[in-house]
Amino acid sequence: MNQAVKEAMAQTGETAESLAAQVGVDPKTAARWARHGSIPQTRHRAKVAAVLGRDVLDLWPDALKRREPAWFRSWVDIEREAVALRGFELAWVPGLLQTEAYARATLALATPTPEEVDELVTARMQRQAILHRPQPPLVVAVIDEAALRRRAGRDGKLMREQCEHLAACAELPCVQVHVVPLDTPIYLGMGGPFVLAELPDGARMAHQDGPASAHITDDAAEIANLERRWARIVGEALPRSQSLDLIRKAVAAWT
Repeated sequence: MNQAVKEAMAQTGETAESLAAQVGVDPKTAARWARHGSIPQTRHRAKVAAVLGRDVLDLWPDALKRREPAWFRSWVDIEREAVALRGFELAWVPGLLQTEAYARATLALATPTPEEVDELVTARMQRQAILHRPQPPLVVAVIDEAALRRRAGRDGKLMREQCEHLAACAELPCVQVHVVPLDTPIYLGMGGPFVLAELPDGARMAHQDGPASAHITDDAAEIANLERRWARIVGEALPRSQSLDLIRKAVAAWT
């Protein structure tokens, strides 16, 4: 039990129902924050703390604990510092644009214990805070349509909610989402996902994910090669408005 949350709710006269209404979540979710001590998603955490009149770290001291794998931490630090992130994903919705349920379903595929899944999901949700800070980075995500059409979870509900969330993210001022249609012939994106980061001083970094490690580089030749791949992949993707229309069609298909 999270005693700090329980005491703050009692002092402010908040119930799970009233807190849920103000934050915009299900009352069962709000109840878990006190009863089980679970940490709210990043986008809800500051609002809950404000309603309860407490500091985030007073309520959840572990909120900033490093939960991502050690081999991924240096990229998370780069991600937080970046002024622009451009990435391509072939098989998944990008981590910065995932729902908690989708993240849990995908991470559980290769993670042996529920506790480790919880840690990784929390870390992924925490990364998304960069989209909602006062000066967020520009995030340009190119996604193969296959990522929107392949089911995750037991039924279509999870994918419908994920596609709805992706559409909402695509309307953020700092986010651009482009989709490569399924009927596109083979293209350079088939070689795998990558992310390019631009830092405030103009330096560029690149990340290519592997099954058990990340390749992170500032090598000029490697980045130049990825820049060329990026240009070719973007050329196969739909414009922003047409991509959003396609994402909304995916929502309807999962209904």
